[in-house]
Amino acid sequence: MASEPQLVLVGGYAPAAQPGILFCTFDSAHGVLTKRSAAAGITNPSFLALHPNGEWLFSVSETSAADGTPGGVAALRLARTTGTFTLTNTQPSGGDWPCHLCLDVSGRWLIVSNYGSGSVRVFPIGADGALGEATDHVQHQGRGPNAQRQEGPHAHSATPMPDGEQLLVADLGTDQLMMYELNADDGTLARTGAVIVPAGAGPRHITFSADGRQLFVATELGNTVVRYRYDAANGTFAIQQEISTVPTDAPTSYVADIHLSPDDTRLYVSNRGHNSIATYTIGPDGALALAGVTPCGGDWPRNFAVSPDGCWLLVANQYSGDIAVLPIDANGLPGPAIAQIPVPDASFVQFI
Repeated sequence: MASEPQLVLVGGYAPAAQPGILFCTFDSAHGVLTKRSAAAGITNPSFLALHPNGEWLFSVSETSAADGTPGGVAALRLARTTGTFTLTNTQPSGGDWPCHLCLDVSGRWLIVSNYGSGSVRVFPIGADGALGEATDHVQHQGRGPNAQRQEGPHAHSATPMPDGEQLLVADLGTDQLMMYELNADDGTLARTGAVIVPAGAGPRHITFSADGRQLFVATELGNTVVRYRYDAANGTFAIQQEISTVPTDAPTSYVADIHLSPDDTRLYVSNRGHNSIATYTIGPDGALALAGVTPCGGDWPRNFAVSPDGCWLLVANQYSGDIAVLPIDANGLPGPAIAQIPVPDASFVQFI
């Protein structure tokens, strides 16, 4: 019997008048991605987050007050049987160029990272999926050695820690992962510490191993993965490894996204500029070994997604305007793209 198609969400840099959020299905048996429906009305829905109930969808509106449209966050309802999107409400993100969203483990709070302003804002999620007024807003301070890219703070992502009570916020501008405890009762953030990243590296996205003992940090400016050992008992991080994502002769490139394989044996990273996916094997102690750097199937890969069966990689290529479908071989390496589905200025892709 054929398996049921998997559901996929796609986002990109689209003007409000054009559909920027897509609902798709993916046939894992044949590697076929099919567009089913789309939603317009949000400017630059470049990053999405789906609630655990599978119906409430949240999107950034990655804009800037300097360009006349302050950054925003939108709440939508997704009818999965029909693929229909309905806008619930919007809230100001409280900063410029909101680029990332995450939900806390309870599904009651939404955290937005404002890249341009270097700030983080928390919103309550109501019983109907609507976003309430912000419960907290934290402004980062500082800078890094890269005068052009680290002239100030640039919050790039927030990720729940293994304990479910804390968040790590990657700040590209200050070379730090800010640690916050999220109060589950009132939605406020309390600073609990920071993880220092090598100077000038510019942390962007992070991921924890399934056992919570390893933290992998993708650095946009350093073009590296930095691995830390996490001691949950003491709440400490110890740097273990820093490994390149591109060959030594690569052109100017910038790391974008990072994900583990479903079985936790491979780590994947996307490289914008070199237009590739770096693949690493993960040893029993968490050590990374480069398995290969292969083409991403397009130009300027931003976010990407590994299929639940670990057999496919879907890559959002912004400049070539497509989602590339890459098969993953028995060694865990992505092969040449078997299809490119047109999506103007694609930036986000996720299996539901």
